[in-house]
Amino acid sequence: MSGFAERFIQQGLAQVLEEGRQEGRKEGEATILLHMLTKFGQQSDAIRQRVQAANAETLLRWSARVLTGDGLDAVYTEFEG
Repeated sequence: MSGFAERFIQQGLAQVLEEGRQEGRKEGEATILLHMLTKFGQQSDAIRQRVQAANAETLLRWSARVLTGDGLDAVYTEFEG
């Protein structure tokens, strides 16, 4: 195999691995947020789906709302907005 082909394969593999790591982190963040939300009671399927579909930045913002919000309404307002 040529050096070019090897580098091309290595770059592709590195990219796939990085994407997998990012997806794994996002799934972990969503799981943690859903667990944090249980302090306010059982969550609807719609909220669970929205959390699982959110990007990492949004998950971080919502997690902060759980920690600093003074109730479920403050968190849900963020989910709806």
